[in-house]
Amino acid sequence: METKNITRVSMFILLGLSDDPELQPPLFTLFLFMYVVTVLGNLFIILAVSFDNRLHNPMYFFLANLSLADIGFTSTTVPKILHDMHTHLKFISYVGCLIQLSFFYLFGCIDSLLLSVMAYDRFVAICHPLHYSVIMNPRLCGLLLLVAVFSSLLLCLLHLFMVSLLSFCTEVEMPGFFCDPPQLINIACSDTHTSIILMYCIGAIFGGVPVSWILWSYTRIVASILRVPSAGGKYKAFSTCSSHLSVVCLFYGTSIGVYISSVVSPSHKGGAVVSVCYTIVTPMLNPFIYSLRNRDIKRAVHRLLSKTSYLK
Repeated sequence: METKNITRVSMFILLGLSDDPELQPPLFTLFLFMYVVTVLGNLFIILAVSFDNRLHNPMYFFLANLSLADIGFTSTTVPKILHDMHTHLKFISYVGCLIQLSFFYLFGCIDSLLLSVMAYDRFVAICHPLHYSVIMNPRLCGLLLLVAVFSSLLLCLLHLFMVSLLSFCTEVEMPGFFCDPPQLINIACSDTHTSIILMYCIGAIFGGVPVSWILWSYTRIVASILRVPSAGGKYKAFSTCSSHLSVVCLFYGTSIGVYISSVVSPSHKGGAVVSVCYTIVTPMLNPFIYSLRNRDIKRAVHRLLSKTSYLK
Protein backbone atom coordinates (compact mmCIF):
# COMPACT_ATOMS: atom_id res chain seq x y z
CA MET A 1 0.00 0.00 0.00
CA GLU A 2 1.32 3.43 -0.96
CA THR A 3 1.92 5.71 2.03
CA LYS A 4 0.91 9.36 1.90
CA ASN A 5 2.78 12.21 3.49
CA ILE A 6 0.01 13.15 5.89
CA THR A 7 0.49 15.32 8.93
CA ARG A 8 -1.27 17.98 10.96
CA VAL A 9 -0.30 21.09 9.06
CA SER A 10 0.49 24.35 10.82
CA MET A 11 -0.21 26.63 7.86
CA PHE A 12 -2.54 26.94 4.86
CA ILE A 13 -1.81 28.89 1.67
CA LEU A 14 -4.80 30.99 0.55
CA LEU A 15 -4.75 31.41 -3.24
CA GLY A 16 -7.13 34.38 -3.09
CA LEU A 17 -8.88 35.99 -6.04
CA SER A 18 -5.92 36.79 -8.27
CA ASP A 19 -2.14 36.34 -8.46
CA ASP A 20 -1.68 39.38 -10.69
CA PRO A 21 0.33 42.03 -8.74
CA GLU A 22 -1.24 44.84 -10.79
CA LEU A 23 -4.72 43.87 -9.61
CA GLN A 24 -3.85 43.95 -5.90
CA PRO A 25 -4.12 47.77 -5.35
CA PRO A 26 -7.55 48.15 -7.03
CA LEU A 27 -8.83 45.00 -5.30
CA PHE A 28 -7.54 46.30 -1.95
CA THR A 29 -9.32 49.62 -2.51
CA LEU A 30 -12.54 47.88 -3.57
CA PHE A 31 -12.61 45.52 -0.58
CA LEU A 32 -11.75 48.32 1.85
CA PHE A 33 -14.54 50.50 0.40
CA MET A 34 -17.11 47.67 0.62
CA TYR A 35 -16.06 46.85 4.18
CA VAL A 36 -16.36 50.46 5.37
CA VAL A 37 -19.76 50.82 3.67
CA THR A 38 -20.93 47.53 5.24
CA VAL A 39 -19.88 48.50 8.77
CA LEU A 40 -21.23 52.06 8.56
CA GLY A 41 -24.48 51.04 6.89
CA ASN A 42 -25.28 48.35 9.43
CA LEU A 43 -24.11 50.57 12.28
CA PHE A 44 -26.58 53.26 11.20
CA ILE A 45 -29.38 50.67 11.29
CA ILE A 46 -28.39 49.61 14.82
CA LEU A 47 -28.15 53.21 16.07
CA ALA A 48 -31.40 54.23 14.38
CA VAL A 49 -33.30 51.35 16.00
CA SER A 50 -31.65 51.93 19.39
CA PHE A 51 -32.31 55.66 19.66
CA ASP A 52 -35.70 55.95 17.95
CA ASN A 53 -38.61 54.94 20.19
CA ARG A 54 -40.85 54.51 17.14
CA LEU A 55 -38.74 51.53 16.10
CA HIS A 56 -38.89 49.70 19.42
CA ASN A 57 -40.92 46.74 18.15
CA PRO A 58 -40.08 43.10 17.29
CA MET A 59 -39.45 43.65 13.56
CA TYR A 60 -36.78 46.29 14.12
CA PHE A 61 -35.39 44.48 17.17
CA PHE A 62 -34.54 41.52 14.92
CA LEU A 63 -33.34 43.86 12.16
CA ALA A 64 -30.84 45.51 14.52
CA ASN A 65 -29.52 42.11 15.58
CA LEU A 66 -29.32 41.05 11.92
CA SER A 67 -27.19 44.14 11.21
CA LEU A 68 -24.94 43.28 14.16
CA ALA A 69 -24.54 39.73 12.84
CA ASP A 70 -23.75 41.11 9.35
CA ILE A 71 -20.93 43.23 10.78
CA GLY A 72 -19.49 40.19 12.53
CA PHE A 73 -20.03 38.00 9.46
CA THR A 74 -18.08 40.23 7.08
CA SER A 75 -15.43 41.04 9.73
CA THR A 76 -14.35 37.39 9.89
CA THR A 77 -12.99 37.51 6.33
CA VAL A 78 -12.44 41.04 5.00
CA PRO A 79 -9.75 42.26 7.47
CA LYS A 80 -7.75 39.11 6.73
CA ILE A 81 -8.15 39.71 2.97
CA LEU A 82 -6.97 43.32 3.33
CA HIS A 83 -3.99 42.21 5.44
CA ASP A 84 -2.98 39.58 2.87
CA MET A 85 -3.24 42.05 -0.01
CA HIS A 86 -1.24 44.68 1.87
CA THR A 87 1.55 42.34 3.03
CA HIS A 88 1.46 40.00 -0.01
CA LEU A 89 1.52 37.08 2.46
CA LYS A 90 -1.40 34.76 1.78
CA PHE A 91 -1.02 32.43 4.74
CA ILE A 92 -3.26 31.43 7.61
CA SER A 93 -2.29 29.18 10.50
CA TYR A 94 -4.19 26.01 11.32
CA VAL A 95 -5.44 27.56 14.59
CA GLY A 96 -6.29 30.80 12.80
CA CYS A 97 -8.23 28.80 10.23
CA LEU A 98 -10.29 27.13 12.96
CA ILE A 99 -10.98 30.47 14.65
CA GLN A 100 -12.04 32.08 11.36
CA LEU A 101 -14.22 29.09 10.50
CA SER A 102 -15.89 29.23 13.93
CA PHE A 103 -16.83 32.90 13.78
CA PHE A 104 -17.79 32.66 10.11
CA TYR A 105 -20.35 29.94 10.80
CA LEU A 106 -21.45 31.52 14.07
CA PHE A 107 -22.49 34.80 12.44
CA GLY A 108 -23.62 33.13 9.21
CA CYS A 109 -25.97 30.79 11.09
CA ILE A 110 -27.27 33.69 13.24
CA ASP A 111 -28.01 35.52 9.98
CA SER A 112 -29.91 32.53 8.60
CA LEU A 113 -31.92 31.90 11.78
CA LEU A 114 -32.75 35.58 12.24
CA LEU A 115 -34.10 35.71 8.69
CA SER A 116 -36.39 32.78 9.51
CA VAL A 117 -37.47 34.46 12.77
CA MET A 118 -38.22 37.67 10.87
CA ALA A 119 -40.32 35.66 8.40
CA TYR A 120 -42.35 34.35 11.36
CA ASP A 121 -42.69 37.90 12.67
CA ARG A 122 -44.14 39.03 9.32
CA PHE A 123 -46.44 35.99 9.30
CA VAL A 124 -47.88 36.93 12.68
CA ALA A 125 -48.18 40.62 11.73
CA ILE A 126 -50.09 39.91 8.50
CA CYS A 127 -52.04 36.76 9.35
CA HIS A 128 -52.80 37.53 13.01
CA PRO A 129 -52.62 41.35 13.31
CA LEU A 130 -55.00 41.60 16.29
CA HIS A 131 -52.87 39.22 18.36
CA TYR A 132 -49.49 40.49 17.16
CA SER A 133 -48.48 42.35 20.31
CA VAL A 134 -49.57 39.42 22.49
CA ILE A 135 -47.76 36.74 20.44
CA MET A 136 -44.59 38.70 19.66
CA ASN A 137 -44.01 39.85 23.22
CA PRO A 138 -40.54 40.90 24.48
CA ARG A 139 -40.06 37.57 26.27
CA LEU A 140 -40.65 35.54 23.10
CA CYS A 141 -38.41 37.86 21.05
CA GLY A 142 -35.57 37.45 23.55
CA LEU A 143 -36.07 33.70 23.61
CA LEU A 144 -35.98 33.46 19.80
CA LEU A 145 -32.74 35.45 19.75
CA LEU A 146 -31.17 33.18 22.37
CA VAL A 147 -32.22 30.08 20.42
CA ALA A 148 -30.59 31.54 17.28
CA VAL A 149 -27.33 32.28 19.13
CA PHE A 150 -27.06 28.91 20.92
CA SER A 151 -28.01 26.97 17.78
CA SER A 152 -25.24 28.84 15.95
CA LEU A 153 -22.76 27.94 18.67
CA LEU A 154 -23.75 24.29 18.23
CA LEU A 155 -23.09 24.63 14.49
CA CYS A 156 -19.60 25.97 15.23
CA LEU A 157 -18.81 22.96 17.41
CA LEU A 158 -20.06 20.55 14.75
CA HIS A 159 -17.91 22.16 12.06
CA LEU A 160 -14.86 22.15 14.33
CA PHE A 161 -15.45 18.45 15.01
CA MET A 162 -15.75 17.79 11.26
CA VAL A 163 -12.49 19.61 10.50
CA SER A 164 -10.73 17.75 13.32
CA LEU A 165 -11.45 14.50 11.46
CA LEU A 166 -9.43 15.68 8.47
CA SER A 167 -5.71 15.23 7.84
CA PHE A 168 -3.74 17.24 5.28
CA CYS A 169 -0.60 16.82 3.19
CA THR A 170 2.42 18.97 3.96
CA GLU A 171 1.86 21.33 1.02
CA VAL A 172 -1.66 22.75 1.35
CA GLU A 173 -3.05 25.32 -1.08
CA MET A 174 -6.64 26.37 -0.54
CA PRO A 175 -8.72 27.97 -3.33
CA GLY A 176 -10.42 31.17 -2.20
CA PHE A 177 -9.60 33.69 0.49
CA PHE A 178 -10.91 32.13 3.72
CA CYS A 179 -11.25 28.76 5.45
CA ASP A 180 -14.42 26.97 4.40
CA PRO A 181 -15.25 23.29 5.19
CA PRO A 182 -16.11 22.36 1.56
CA GLN A 183 -12.68 23.62 0.45
CA LEU A 184 -10.96 21.94 3.41
CA ILE A 185 -12.60 18.64 2.48
CA ASN A 186 -11.46 19.02 -1.14
CA ILE A 187 -7.80 19.46 -0.16
CA ALA A 188 -7.73 16.83 2.62
CA CYS A 189 -5.49 13.78 2.10
CA SER A 190 -7.38 11.51 4.49
CA ASP A 191 -10.67 9.72 3.86
CA THR A 192 -13.43 12.33 3.68
CA HIS A 193 -16.56 10.19 3.41
CA THR A 194 -17.52 10.72 7.06
CA SER A 195 -16.88 14.46 6.82
CA ILE A 196 -18.94 14.78 3.62
CA ILE A 197 -21.87 12.93 5.18
CA LEU A 198 -21.60 15.09 8.29
CA MET A 199 -21.42 18.27 6.19
CA TYR A 200 -24.59 17.34 4.28
CA CYS A 201 -26.40 16.50 7.52
CA ILE A 202 -25.36 19.83 9.04
CA GLY A 203 -26.47 21.66 5.89
CA ALA A 204 -29.81 19.85 5.87
CA ILE A 205 -30.51 20.78 9.48
CA PHE A 206 -29.13 24.32 9.76
CA GLY A 207 -29.91 25.30 6.17
CA GLY A 208 -32.99 23.28 5.33
CA VAL A 209 -34.98 24.02 8.48
CA PRO A 210 -34.74 27.85 8.23
CA VAL A 211 -35.48 27.78 4.48
CA SER A 212 -38.47 25.48 5.02
CA TRP A 213 -39.75 27.76 7.80
CA ILE A 214 -39.40 30.84 5.57
CA LEU A 215 -41.20 29.12 2.70
CA TRP A 216 -44.01 28.02 5.02
CA SER A 217 -44.35 31.53 6.47
CA TYR A 218 -44.51 33.20 3.07
CA THR A 219 -46.95 30.60 1.76
CA ARG A 220 -49.32 31.57 4.56
CA ILE A 221 -48.57 35.27 4.04
CA VAL A 222 -49.34 35.15 0.31
CA ALA A 223 -52.55 33.22 0.97
CA SER A 224 -53.58 35.85 3.52
CA ILE A 225 -52.71 38.77 1.22
CA LEU A 226 -54.76 37.27 -1.64
CA ARG A 227 -57.83 37.33 0.61
CA VAL A 228 -57.52 41.09 1.11
CA PRO A 229 -60.33 42.69 -0.98
CA SER A 230 -58.71 46.01 -1.93
CA ALA A 231 -55.64 46.46 -4.14
CA GLY A 232 -54.32 49.12 -1.76
CA GLY A 233 -54.57 46.73 1.17
CA LYS A 234 -52.70 44.04 -0.75
CA TYR A 235 -49.94 46.48 -1.65
CA LYS A 236 -49.60 47.71 1.95
CA ALA A 237 -49.44 44.15 3.29
CA PHE A 238 -46.86 43.09 0.71
CA SER A 239 -44.72 46.21 1.24
CA THR A 240 -44.22 45.30 4.91
CA CYS A 241 -42.32 42.14 3.96
CA SER A 242 -40.79 43.06 0.57
CA SER A 243 -37.50 44.19 2.13
CA HIS A 244 -37.14 41.00 4.12
CA LEU A 245 -37.99 38.88 1.09
CA SER A 246 -35.33 40.69 -0.97
CA VAL A 247 -32.68 40.04 1.70
CA VAL A 248 -33.72 36.36 1.95
CA CYS A 249 -33.38 35.86 -1.81
CA LEU A 250 -30.00 37.63 -1.85
CA PHE A 251 -28.59 35.72 1.14
CA TYR A 252 -29.73 32.22 0.22
CA GLY A 253 -29.28 32.72 -3.53
CA THR A 254 -25.60 33.59 -3.20
CA SER A 255 -25.02 30.97 -0.45
CA ILE A 256 -26.48 28.19 -2.57
CA GLY A 257 -24.52 29.47 -5.56
CA VAL A 258 -21.16 29.24 -3.82
CA TYR A 259 -21.75 25.68 -2.65
CA ILE A 260 -22.95 24.58 -6.08
CA SER A 261 -19.83 26.13 -7.62
CA SER A 262 -17.61 24.35 -5.06
CA VAL A 263 -19.15 21.00 -6.05
CA VAL A 264 -19.06 21.62 -9.82
CA SER A 265 -15.62 23.20 -9.93
CA PRO A 266 -13.91 22.98 -6.52
CA SER A 267 -10.58 24.51 -7.61
CA HIS A 268 -11.89 27.20 -9.95
CA LYS A 269 -11.46 30.89 -9.21
CA GLY A 270 -15.15 31.37 -9.93
CA GLY A 271 -15.96 29.83 -6.57
CA ALA A 272 -13.94 32.55 -4.83
CA VAL A 273 -15.76 35.24 -6.81
CA VAL A 274 -19.15 33.82 -5.81
CA SER A 275 -17.93 33.70 -2.19
CA VAL A 276 -17.37 37.45 -2.34
CA CYS A 277 -21.05 37.92 -3.14
CA TYR A 278 -22.42 36.30 0.00
CA THR A 279 -19.58 37.16 2.41
CA ILE A 280 -19.16 40.84 1.47
CA VAL A 281 -21.73 42.09 -1.04
CA THR A 282 -24.83 40.71 0.73
CA PRO A 283 -24.04 42.24 4.18
CA MET A 284 -23.23 45.52 2.39
CA LEU A 285 -26.54 45.64 0.49
CA ASN A 286 -28.82 44.68 3.41
CA PRO A 287 -28.88 48.17 5.02
CA PHE A 288 -29.62 49.79 1.63
CA ILE A 289 -32.45 47.34 0.93
CA TYR A 290 -34.10 48.09 4.26
CA SER A 291 -33.40 51.82 4.10
CA LEU A 292 -34.65 52.35 0.55
CA ARG A 293 -37.78 50.19 0.94
CA ASN A 294 -38.76 51.15 4.50
CA ARG A 295 -40.02 54.62 5.34
CA ASP A 296 -39.60 54.18 9.10
CA ILE A 297 -35.91 53.31 8.73
CA LYS A 298 -35.32 56.20 6.32
CA ARG A 299 -36.94 58.65 8.73
CA ALA A 300 -35.02 57.25 11.71
CA VAL A 301 -31.69 57.45 9.87
CA HIS A 302 -32.52 61.01 8.75
CA ARG A 303 -33.31 62.02 12.35
CA LEU A 304 -30.09 60.36 13.55
CA LEU A 305 -28.02 62.23 10.96
CA SER A 306 -29.78 65.47 11.88
CA LYS A 307 -28.93 64.98 15.56
CA THR A 308 -25.31 64.20 14.67
CA SER A 309 -25.05 67.35 12.55
CA TYR A 310 -26.65 69.42 15.32
CA LEU A 311 -24.16 68.16 17.91
CA LYS A 312 -21.29 69.19 15.65
